[in-house]
Amino acid sequence: MWMDFMRRKEERFKVMAIDEERKLMTYEKKLVLKETRAKQSRIEHWHAKTAILDIVKINVSNKLRDADALTSPLFPRRAVLVKEGAGADGRGSDVTPQEFAVRSLAQEYGGGAFAVQGDVVVFSNYSDQRLYKQTVGDNSPLPLTPDYGGSVVRYADGVFDPHFNRYVTVMEDHCKSGSNPITTVAAVSTSVEDVNEPTVLLSGNDFYAFPRIDPTEKRMAWIEWSDPNMSWDKAELWVGYFSSKGEVEKRICIAGGDPMIVESPTEPKWSSKGELFFITDRQSGFWNIYKWDEQSNVVVQVYSLDAEFSKPMWVFGVSSYAFLGNDDQSQKIVCCYRLLQFSVLTVFVLWLYGIHKDKPIFLLSRQNGKSYVGLLDHDSGSFSKIGLPFSAVTNIVSADGSFYVEGASASLPVSIAKVTLDEKRTMATDFSIVWSSSEDIKKYTPYFSLPEFMEFPTVIPGQHAYAYFYPPYNHTFQGSSDEKPPLLVRTHGNESNLTYLFLEGGPTDEARGILDLSVQYWTSRGWAFVDVNYGGSAGYGREYRERLLGQWGVVDVNDCCSCATFLIADLASLRAGMHKFEAYYIDNLVGNKQAYFERSPINFVERFTCPVILFQGLDDPVVSPDQATTIYKAIKDKGLPVALVEYEGEQHGFRKAENIKFTLEQQMMFFARLVGHFKVADNIAPIKIDNFDKAL
Repeated sequence: MWMDFMRRKEERFKVMAIDEERKLMTYEKKLVLKETRAKQSRIEHWHAKTAILDIVKINVSNKLRDADALTSPLFPRRAVLVKEGAGADGRGSDVTPQEFAVRSLAQEYGGGAFAVQGDVVVFSNYSDQRLYKQTVGDNSPLPLTPDYGGSVVRYADGVFDPHFNRYVTVMEDHCKSGSNPITTVAAVSTSVEDVNEPTVLLSGNDFYAFPRIDPTEKRMAWIEWSDPNMSWDKAELWVGYFSSKGEVEKRICIAGGDPMIVESPTEPKWSSKGELFFITDRQSGFWNIYKWDEQSNVVVQVYSLDAEFSKPMWVFGVSSYAFLGNDDQSQKIVCCYRLLQFSVLTVFVLWLYGIHKDKPIFLLSRQNGKSYVGLLDHDSGSFSKIGLPFSAVTNIVSADGSFYVEGASASLPVSIAKVTLDEKRTMATDFSIVWSSSEDIKKYTPYFSLPEFMEFPTVIPGQHAYAYFYPPYNHTFQGSSDEKPPLLVRTHGNESNLTYLFLEGGPTDEARGILDLSVQYWTSRGWAFVDVNYGGSAGYGREYRERLLGQWGVVDVNDCCSCATFLIADLASLRAGMHKFEAYYIDNLVGNKQAYFERSPINFVERFTCPVILFQGLDDPVVSPDQATTIYKAIKDKGLPVALVEYEGEQHGFRKAENIKFTLEQQMMFFARLVGHFKVADNIAPIKIDNFDKAL
């Protein structure tokens, strides 16, 4: 029986506790960290984010690892820069002193919190959001920006501008308005002798991102957009020319300015030859790589493929491609991309994680909804795939003869891998995991449920949506074949069982079918789990992403119900308070005021019929705590079972290990007591459920 499966304590899967404190490592190539000043203008700048989603979420240019003994009440989730280790053990050394933490709060989600040039680091400090300059090996960072008495001015996505001895960065100023800050691109002097106000270089639009300076230091590219659009709805790519004083005196709109072309350019980068590349979704509706021809002022597509070479810019510092080679070689681009719903049969080289590293293994693989790494020769237009043991790849940075990539799979946790190429840069000769978010994960693999990519029909005739289905699995126990397991449905961080919904994440995201310990918590205990990429999700092109425009609360709900109905009908499968950045986001997704009213649950309390448990971070700037409180009070007043768990110090998505663990356990207890009426194997003390428990 499936309930017996959930009761067996000796077979239960222990969720690995993730330390509250993390370390952040920039995988700049060693040459960069030792670069002489004479070569600094040629260095490519790599950016990092410190956002942690679900249990661990990292940027390819970061390394997060368990802290040894750096827990501090001031920084309970402290992130620091770490210099890559040269020893046999590979352990790095901390660059950031203990009283500092590297994290930006720009646009609330942050990202792009630091940049490295030679042995100089500029970073955003979490507690005061000021920019600090530090030399590697020096434990005394010095401020570059004024003290405004709090985190009211924030910086992100910065790059060095050696010609003018400055740091060019996105600046978000909350001094005049906390809910509607002014966003600009500003220049900050890298001299620590006098701390002055930043000089605004670009202003007038609502948002800016990706300021990137060319190798000659005469031009700068950037992305800008305005309300009510999000950057993935409609944006513009501009190039500006610096005057002798460092001001932007001439500007050209490269992409996004033509009213006849709907596109959202992103990720501009200059090659070492001074060519501007970027990603946009014009024509096909898929984010592909393009190049700007300055002489003719024409945009040329480098390679056409019905795949996504980028993703929605929720955080600063996204890096989906990087350049390989130098001025003397035909430069190639290494890139990550997401293939869509169709299947392709391919042969690729796979180095298994930790074994068979000397001898490649050739496998046949049927690909559905996965992401890959490719090599693009933009001179010849040739494109080839590099086989890696990742089914999801999100960020890439390059190094001498190699590159680093962030990836994961159904059995590999989020990891950073180093990939070494042959001399001709045509194939990988070595693959090694240099950091893993769960280094001792192998001993738990017998408990893992592997996802099955599924395509299912929606309520719209001829239309389909996608999901990852995880069957219940535990290698020490077999469930009864004549009983159906309970099913949990998740939508981009939300969990439900067709009746109960836990509100967390945003709609323009995607499920990736990778190892998620919070999913394995359920499947190892006898639950089926499905992660839905409903209409509106990223990763499937603009047309799919725009299904949700004006239909949030309709399309996503219908697709989740369709997914559950599809699974129930398929027995074979069963057995196997808004901040500025998102101020107009919901307007586009929901529609007019009447639609707002009709899709707001609080306006239809009389329709509530089921118990609800709510988990809310009290410091959440995205979904304000009063929303959870309002829903809680309304359900309680109606007499339905309800509970509200509030976490001090937590923001949008929980980060503290004890809170993640407590949330999972209380969800399980909630289902056990109010839904399945089964005994939980773990020794979990239940919280009080209003209108269900007597006063405790």
